[in-house]
Amino acid sequence: MTLVIGAFTIGFILSLLSMGVWISFRIMRFCDITVDGSITLGASVAAVMLIHGGSPWPATLAATLAGGAAGFATGVLHTRFKIQQLLAGILVMTALYSVNLRVMGRSNVPLSDVENIATPVAKLLARGSGGADSLSLLGWPVPVQDAAMLITVLVLTALVALLIRFFLVTHLGTALRATGENPQMVRAQGVNNQSMLVFGLVCSNALIGMAGALLAQYQGFADVQMGIGMMVWGLASIIIGEALVARCTPGFALCGAIMGTILFRLLVAIALRWGLNPNDLKLVTAAFVFAALVLPDGLKYFARKRFKEGSHD
Repeated sequence: MTLVIGAFTIGFILSLLSMGVWISFRIMRFCDITVDGSITLGASVAAVMLIHGGSPWPATLAATLAGGAAGFATGVLHTRFKIQQLLAGILVMTALYSVNLRVMGRSNVPLSDVENIATPVAKLLARGSGGADSLSLLGWPVPVQDAAMLITVLVLTALVALLIRFFLVTHLGTALRATGENPQMVRAQGVNNQSMLVFGLVCSNALIGMAGALLAQYQGFADVQMGIGMMVWGLASIIIGEALVARCTPGFALCGAIMGTILFRLLVAIALRWGLNPNDLKLVTAAFVFAALVLPDGLKYFARKRFKEGSHD
C-alpha cells in the first residue's frame, strides 16, 4: 500500500509539471526545454527558504514565481532576440544549472527536519486517530504523513486544474489558445502574439516550479540533478493522457494529463518493484515516448495497407 500511496502522491505532484508542459507543448506549440531547469529551480528556492525558517506555503509560492521567471527568460530570448525555440530553452536550462547551485550553495539540500505543506493536515489526521502514527486504509497501515501529503497534493492539483480550465475559456485564455493555433489571425485581431507567447511560457514554468517545490518537500531534499529528463516525463504523461481521453477539449485534456501522469508513475513503480534497474529508468522512459509517438502512425499505415489489399482482392 505504501508503494501505491507514494506513486499516487508523486503522480499528483508531477501532474502540475505535465499541465505546464501541456500548456507550452500543446497550447503554445512551443518545445520548451526550460522544464529540466525550472523544476530544479522551484525545488532549490523552496528548500533554501525552508531551511532558513520560512513557511511551506510562502516557499512554494516563491518557487512558483521563480519558475515563472525562468519561463519569462525563455520567452524573451525567443521573441525579442529572435532565438529559435529549442535553443532559447537550452540556453536558459544551461544557465539555470549554475543558478540552482548558487541558490542552494551546494549540490544537495536535505529537508529532513523542516515542516512541509502537509504538516497541518498531518496534525489533524493524528489528532483524529488519537495520536497514532499510521492510519488504516483498506486494512493496510499508512503513515499519517504520507496520507496527509497525498490529500494535500490531491486537493492542490484539483484546484490548479480547475483554475486552468476556467481560465482557458476566458477572453485572455481564448487569446492564449489562439496564439498557438494561428498567430497571424491573433495579430489581425489586435493581440500581441509575442506577449501572449511569453505569458504562456510564464504560466507553464510557474506550474513546473510549483511541482519542483512540492517534490522537494515530499522527497525530503532538493538536488541539482533532479530535473534531468523531466521534459520527457511530461511528454510521456501527456501522450498517455491523450490515449485515455477521446475528446480534446481543455477540460478533458487536463484530466488526461493528470491521469496519464499517475498511470505512468504507477507503471514505473511496478517496474522498479519487479526489479528494473533505476539506472535504466530514463532510457525506458525515452523508449516509451518513442514508441508512443511512432506506433499510432505505424498502426494507421498498416491499416491503410490492409484496406488497399482488401480492395484489390
